[in-house]
Amino acid sequence: MDKLVEIFALQAGAAEMMIRGTTMYWVLYALLRISGRRDMGSLGMADMLVLVLVADAAGNAMSGDSYSLGDGVIVVATIVGWSYLLDRLGYYIPPLRRVLEPQRVCLVKSGRILASGLKREHITRSELMEQLRLKGVASLAEVDRAYLEATGEFSVIRSPRGIGEGPSTLEEDEPSG
Repeated sequence: MDKLVEIFALQAGAAEMMIRGTTMYWVLYALLRISGRRDMGSLGMADMLVLVLVADAAGNAMSGDSYSLGDGVIVVATIVGWSYLLDRLGYYIPPLRRVLEPQRVCLVKSGRILASGLKREHITRSELMEQLRLKGVASLAEVDRAYLEATGEFSVIRSPRGIGEGPSTLEEDEPSG
């Protein structure tokens, strides 16, 4: 029984562990928010952040500098608490959601590539064409709108116009300049 108490005894203290968890959550959240979203895939940024931080906090509690499971539990609870709070605040306060989550970016409009959208997200024409091909698009004329969504996924709204009237998505040449 003494060994069990020793395992859960706090080594660093609850306040310190909450401050550490809060600091790491916000530092990583800010870094991920400004670093872009192309590689996020289908996980939302906050989801990925929570998974990484929870795994790291739990790992440190089991084998890192802290041998206390109690310290790890406090850090994990702090991280999950921030995630829960931000999800709720973003739902009830839409302007806050616009600050916390990236907005979708239009990359193709009416069959024409929007260079400003590609530049904003650092996406090459080749990468855009690859994503369109993965969505089954053979020609830009098939695309009414294509977006890079907040999650990092590409979405395509097909045009009711004809198929194959515009440049092929098989073209790999980057425009010069």
